Amino acid sequence: MYRRILIAIDGSELAARGLEHGLALATQLQAEVAVVTVSEPPISGYEDALGGPAFALLPEYQRAQEATATRVLQSARDAAAAAGITAETVHVPNRYAADGIIETAEQRGSDLIVMASHGRRGLGRLVLGSQVSEVLARSGIPVLVIR
Repeated sequence: MYRRILIAIDGSELAARGLEHGLALATQLQAEVAVVTVSEPPISGYEDALGGPAFALLPEYQRAQEATATRVLQSARDAAAAAGITAETVHVPNRYAADGIIETAEQRGSDLIVMASHGRRGLGRLVLGSQVSEVLARSGIPVLVIR
């Protein structure tokens, strides 16, 4: 049924549960697994203390995003190996999460996206946004949401 599963993670405890479910499903289906984490772009319009653009922070921001992605993806590789799965890992820098997840799924020919959701409602969802909702609304392939 599902031969190529893309699991989206962000390093949170909740995402780890999504990873666990995705790996268990992949084991049962003998499916290929790719794990993606997305680093969002720096906030545009951000200014430094002198009122100028904070472009000087960009290299440090990029290094911090890369270090975080490396840590998150290594943890996912370790979890996959423990489950007997070889998972490819992908870091998508400077994209919004939903965009990076959908684009990666399309590029890799994935037939299922697995991701976790906090299940926020009301003001919490409005303030924090919902990347899961965005993926659900825009994805052309099935999405399994873990709560």
